[in-house]
Amino acid sequence: MTEKVKEIIKERDMTIPKILFINYKKIGLTEKELIFIIYLINNTDIFNPKQISIDLNINLNEVMDTISNLKSKGILNVELKKIGNRRNEYIELDGLYEKLTFNLLNEEKEETHTTIYDIFEKEFGRTISPMEYEIIGAWLENGTSEETILLALKEATYNGVSNLRYIDKIISEWAKKGIKTQEDVEKSRISFKQKKEPKPKNDILNYDWLND
Repeated sequence: MTEKVKEIIKERDMTIPKILFINYKKIGLTEKELIFIIYLINNTDIFNPKQISIDLNINLNEVMDTISNLKSKGILNVELKKIGNRRNEYIELDGLYEKLTFNLLNEEKEETHTTIYDIFEKEFGRTISPMEYEIIGAWLENGTSEETILLALKEATYNGVSNLRYIDKIISEWAKKGIKTQEDVEKSRISFKQKKEPKPKNDILNYDWLND
């Protein structure tokens, strides 16, 4: 008898997709719904609520409620199809696969996305402090574009300065002059040069924004 039970247990292993097991919470599934979905993946796609109720040892109302919840979450759908001369309701799990795919693509984007904070740390050659995070965040919240902030960082780095107070002064001066893009920076440099007496060509690269 024991051997027979062992054979029955080994008879049909269920497939549990790793991506589903790891990400089920991220796509809004509960533990009970995960078990329900695993059952559907491993069994016939014909919708048979009574059989599901028997196999999962839950009452029929719970089966129907779970199906309804999963439909509202966009995880599955029940469609009436005619195959040959017979019409049956079938479980469609396209919504589940689309959500898992979307979640996976988003995670890949997050892993490869370089934030403005990462760029500052790379330029400074160190981890920026919580206070520096707040300052950079404040610039963004006040409407300063990332392009302008990174241009100011580039300017400060070129001048051998790696502190946010200096960069903040650059951003402030540029805001007064309406400088927002690389093109604006170049135009302002040229305009400044034209107002002064002729100087060596490399002076345009050493323009001190803070003492203009």
